[in-house]
Order: sequence, then C-alpha cells, then structure tokens
Amino acid sequence: MQVGIVGAGLMGHGMAANLLKHGHGVTVIAHRNRAPVDDLVSKGAREARDMAELAEADAILLCVTTSKVVADTIARLKPHLRRGQIILDSGTSAPEETRRLAHDLEAMGVGFADIPLTGGPEQAEQGELGVLCGASDKTFAAIGPMLGCFATTVRHFGPPGSGHTAKLISNYLVTGMVALVAEAFGAAHRAQIDWKDLYEVMLNGSGNSGVLRKMVGPALEGNFDGYRFALANAAKDIGYYEEMAGKLGCATRLTESVAEIFRQAVETGHGGRNVSHLLDPAIDDVT
Repeated sequence: MQVGIVGAGLMGHGMAANLLKHGHGVTVIAHRNRAPVDDLVSKGAREARDMAELAEADAILLCVTTSKVVADTIARLKPHLRRGQIILDSGTSAPEETRRLAHDLEAMGVGFADIPLTGGPEQAEQGELGVLCGASDKTFAAIGPMLGCFATTVRHFGPPGSGHTAKLISNYLVTGMVALVAEAFGAAHRAQIDWKDLYEVMLNGSGNSGVLRKMVGPALEGNFDGYRFALANAAKDIGYYEEMAGKLGCATRLTESVAEIFRQAVETGHGGRNVSHLLDPAIDDVT
C-alpha cells in the first residue's frame, strides 16, 4: 500500500519509518522541520511537491494537532481525492467533527478512520503504539495490516468518531493524573518533603504509574521534559473532553478543575512546554 503522510513530526516520523520497514511505500510532504522528512527520504520515502501529488497514495495518514487542522487539510486534499482511498486521522480530535468529516468523505466514496494513539515518540519509533480505531468494518479490515506496522495493540471501537471518543476518555484520565502528580509534589515542595525519598517510596505503592515515573524521575535530575506532551495539546484534549462530557451529562467539578489547570498553563504563556513542567517551581503560578 502507498501511504501519504501529512505531519512527519515526533509521532509521524516513527509511524512512517515503520511503514517503510514493513514494505509499504511512503510519500511525505514538507514539514516545518526538515530533519524528519529528510531522514524518511533517505530511508526510501518519496517527497511530494504538493497535495495533488500526495493524494496519489492509496491511504493518507494525518498526524496533525487539532480538528480544525484536520478539516483544513482534508479541504486541501478534496479536489484530488478518488473513490476507494482512505484518510486516517491519528491525532486527538473532537468526535462530532470526525463524524461530520467521515460523512462528507463517504459521499465521495472515500473511507475515513480515526486512529488516535496511545504511547509517545519512543513507542512510535519502536512500532509499539496502541490504536483506538473508529471506522466502518470495511475500512477497518482494509487498514488493519497497515496499523500493525506501528502498533502492537489495535482495537476497533465502532464507527467513525468512536476512536476519538475512547481516546478523549483515556486522555482525561491521563491529564487528571498529570494534574494530581503536579499538585501533590507541589505540596511536597512547600512542606519541604524530599522529592526523591517520596518518589522512591511511592514506587512501591498504588501511586506508582507511568505518569509518575515520566514526570518525577527525570525532574529529580533537573529535567522537566520527561513527559513529552505539550501543555497546549493537553489543554486542547481536555477541552474536547469537557465539551463531550457536557453533552453526555457526565461533566463534573473535577472535569472543570482539571481543564482549568491546563487552560491556565496556556494563558500564562506555558503552552509550548511539556506537561511535566507543571512540576517546575519556576512556573508554580499554574498549579
């Protein structure tokens, strides 16, 4: 299968590299960071000059940041799409917008799948991501082998939009844990409780988690980039979840509190930092 990639960045590069390893053709389009594009080309990918050339692929994988960017990208691709193609959105997007896009593309004979991911850049490079897929049965069957090139766990949650719904629920849990770790260790800082001793004891208890290890372990060495997920992206995701939970009738004060922490981080100019910077006493104006 020939796969076009839009957004060969931290996640897209690893996914594309694994597609190449498994014998798929890959076409990439220029990214603001040339390094991953150049590396993929050196591994056998082809660089498209424009969207028309990219759209010659059988499937087009979008690795972009927001529902709006997804919609804008598809609008640029539409004049060049043909029946039988499949578009995949690997980002975390708003389910309602996903369903709208899938409906529009279906009328053109183009399949759509939302395939948000669990795992980060390291897992993308190793081909060990998780995929939460929303797609028709026919589309899921067509893309299954491709997903297996960069993921070890793939689950089909239902029609388009269901993958993004599941991912927002997953990300709400994760962002809530990030906020709790930041607040708990902020309290420890104020109470003059040694972070290293507290962390090491917590590793033996129920507080041990991937979030705790990614955030606190590196922070003990002065590295507040252990959890490589931008605060702006976390704020976007929790915003989508808050909207969805409101429509489902399950939003609570906890939902609002978690969302407010990440909104405040963005509003105070920290959106470009990784979420583990919430631990940094230098930006304790957020927590």
